[in-house]
Amino acid sequence: MSEIRAEIVLPTRELRDDIPFYTGTLGMRMDMIFPADNPSVAVFSGHGLRLRIDRGAQGDPGTIRLLAEDPDAVAGGERKLTAPNGTKIEIEQLNPPLVMPATQHSFVVRRLKDQAPWVVGRAGMQYRDLIPDRLGGSIIASHIRIPDGGPVPDMVHYHKVGFQLIFCIAGWVDVVYEDQGGPIRLHRGDCFIQPPEIRHRVLEASDGIEVIEIGVPAEHVTEIDHQMTLPTAHHRPDREWDGQRFVHNVGEAAAWAPHQRSGFVARDTTIAENTKGVAGVQVLRRGEGAPDWAAHEADIHFTFVMAGAMRLEGEGRDPVDVTEGDAFVIPPGMKTRYADPTRDIELLEVTLPGTPLGKDV
Repeated sequence: MSEIRAEIVLPTRELRDDIPFYTGTLGMRMDMIFPADNPSVAVFSGHGLRLRIDRGAQGDPGTIRLLAEDPDAVAGGERKLTAPNGTKIEIEQLNPPLVMPATQHSFVVRRLKDQAPWVVGRAGMQYRDLIPDRLGGSIIASHIRIPDGGPVPDMVHYHKVGFQLIFCIAGWVDVVYEDQGGPIRLHRGDCFIQPPEIRHRVLEASDGIEVIEIGVPAEHVTEIDHQMTLPTAHHRPDREWDGQRFVHNVGEAAAWAPHQRSGFVARDTTIAENTKGVAGVQVLRRGEGAPDWAAHEADIHFTFVMAGAMRLEGEGRDPVDVTEGDAFVIPPGMKTRYADPTRDIELLEVTLPGTPLGKDV
């Protein structure tokens, strides 16, 4: 294939004023200029850009955003500049720190029968929002499904997050992860924790696959990695990303123990341990004894009803009957009771931080 180059054309009134700005202030290289006696066009390259500054060009001078590891080392530390030709220059951090919004606590119940809309998202997957107000931007919880299975048109990518959980509630899905060996199949009751920025790719899914995905914060960036090929050559199960380890927890192999909430037993997914307390994930089932009133001390306490039904009672609130497909959020300190749970009740409980999960009151 013959060589193809791309360049951005920007207008100017006087090229002589632009040359010292683009070469000196922005540190770009001048690759071409003509005509020699009265220059009207010059081409500059640098920072992944090729610019053609043309005195005869029409249109808006546009905006260029430069992303730098050390913005203070560019253009004398200025963050916003205007070139002589009118082009706006914005200099930003290449990898800005992740911002965790303060949680705006609220009592939320999202019921499947209320017909929350399904929206087509990344790679053709269908998304249903489980926390509409997202607690002020601190968390997003999505019910994701792929009605027709088969290969998934996904690419190697990663998420700039503080915490991310994938919990399978129906069907199966094959995913391959950086440094975790070959493809891993996630079945109903299994979960992954995807540490911050671990590269991965969804390969194939069964008909009717459904997962619950939790992301913190609610708005986070997904980036495509065009360089990495998965699976990687190394298998490093103990590797950490931002202090967190990859987890593949298999539901069938789990042990059950009494939960802090009376009348229920729970299985731990080891996520609290492997995130060093960033988050905790447990599955609850009906145990012995009568459910009692309880409160929790976590900043975020999210629950999804995977099976069965119960009546959610909360202090100062009207009771709400919840069933399979429903979700709710309980603010810290609020007393609630999971009344009249059916024997097949199964709840996915996610708390941030990972401990304490709750306490009887």
